[in-house]
Amino acid sequence: MESSNPTLNERAFGAARVGIGEPAMTIQGTVNKTLILLGILMACAMWTWSQAYNPASQGLLSGVFFVSMIGGLILAVATSFKPKWSPITAPLYAACEGLLLGVLSAYFEARYPGIVMQAVGLTFAVTLAMLMGYKSGWLQATPGLRKGLFIAMGGLMIFYVVVWIASFFGIHPPGFINGGGPLGIAFSLFVVGIAALSLVLDFDLIESACREGLERYMEWYGAFALMVTLIWLYMEILRLLSKLNRRD
Repeated sequence: MESSNPTLNERAFGAARVGIGEPAMTIQGTVNKTLILLGILMACAMWTWSQAYNPASQGLLSGVFFVSMIGGLILAVATSFKPKWSPITAPLYAACEGLLLGVLSAYFEARYPGIVMQAVGLTFAVTLAMLMGYKSGWLQATPGLRKGLFIAMGGLMIFYVVVWIASFFGIHPPGFINGGGPLGIAFSLFVVGIAALSLVLDFDLIESACREGLERYMEWYGAFALMVTLIWLYMEILRLLSKLNRRD
């Protein structure tokens, strides 16, 4: 089993098969865990969002921003390598990402009023469309799709790392990364497309894992993996909308 999502891989799933008579991972259980993580994320995001409009909280939010960013990264790596920790680390990861997204969303909302609700709505719409396409058989996790997404995501990762390293030497990133021109919008659409298609592979891998009868804690791990993709999709849609708003 493969997925473009680095948190969903054969190593993690292959080591979690249950014995006879033991409770196994189910799709409904994974859906329930995903909803719990979404609830945690939204609650934390709403808190930082509310604090963003309080001038007295600006210093606090700066600290929350960096702590949640670093904490979310550490928790994501830890969960990826230790799926058995996911019943604890996945909710903590959702909380960190919620705090982080609340600050970022408030920043975008201040610059482009109404953009956050548009991004949230589009994220859920794209996710529903991908799920319906997958369940209907129109979108399938074929070997070609897996290979194409793996190459695209690998290329994006290398590109972002090179840009990040270049910034330390005073080299500015290419204008299309954050620019609102046609090339910048095309780039964002490309990344949004990759994130959306990654959901199809995640759905397929989770469904396959449930058929194979993995341990119950893998429901938390599967939910965590879906959250990683959903957060990425939301942020890319938010960036795309901000570029489109700049053209108005």
